[in-house]
Amino acid sequence: MSRWKALPAGLDPRARHLVVSLRRLKDHSGLSMRQLAAKTGYSTSSWERYLGGRSLPPKEAVEAVAAVAGEDPTRLLALWEVASAAWTGRRTDPAATDTAVTGTTPGPPARRGPARGLVITGVAAFVLVVASAALLVARIAGDDDGQARPPAVSSAAPAGAAASPTATSYTCRIERVGGQWFAGLSRTRDAILLNGHAGAQVAEAQCLLRRAGFPPGDIDGIYGPRTERAVQRLQQRAGLVVDGIVGPHTWGALRG
Repeated sequence: MSRWKALPAGLDPRARHLVVSLRRLKDHSGLSMRQLAAKTGYSTSSWERYLGGRSLPPKEAVEAVAAVAGEDPTRLLALWEVASAAWTGRRTDPAATDTAVTGTTPGPPARRGPARGLVITGVAAFVLVVASAALLVARIAGDDDGQARPPAVSSAAPAGAAASPTATSYTCRIERVGGQWFAGLSRTRDAILLNGHAGAQVAEAQCLLRRAGFPPGDIDGIYGPRTERAVQRLQQRAGLVVDGIVGPHTWGALRG
């Protein structure tokens, strides 16, 4: 399995989600860069740029890698829509994003007066963009059974934090099963977690980080800066790419 280089520090989190997901598919396919290029029709150097976070892959390349890996491209294409908006600095087309996520085509907009219609249409587009982005995050950071996490107990957000996830508390039940460590919150070994994610999978990683001697702060299921720093220290000790992202290699270090 590849040991990926750290993604560019300035890469937008929405674009980072897409690149990490594509890396994961490439790893699961077992293909080398050259083999991936041959099967998708995009050159090796192109895939090195796409998977290195240096350029946005075309939508057709995303569809091609999904086909090679035997994956339904719907989620990846929805990620691509959001990443494309972040990459180009434009706002996501809400109709395209809704179609990518739900597989349905929105109906034609109703006629409205010139000024009032523009205002209402703009508000509706913004709401659709926010809802689509929230759905993507929920799908990526959901628990093992594929369901979004239940509402958590409310707590005060730290000063300066905008739209921070709601905090809750989890109990670590550390046990050794089949030569691997588990905390009783998730059995995943390949979920992609990064700063901004929340849920039981994050709490599982936090429990295992604490067990490994890298305390992430409270076991609250929120992937914040302290958890990210703990992951980086673990990665450094394990000889992994120090990118602060929990993926298959880092899960291996946590569970091993």
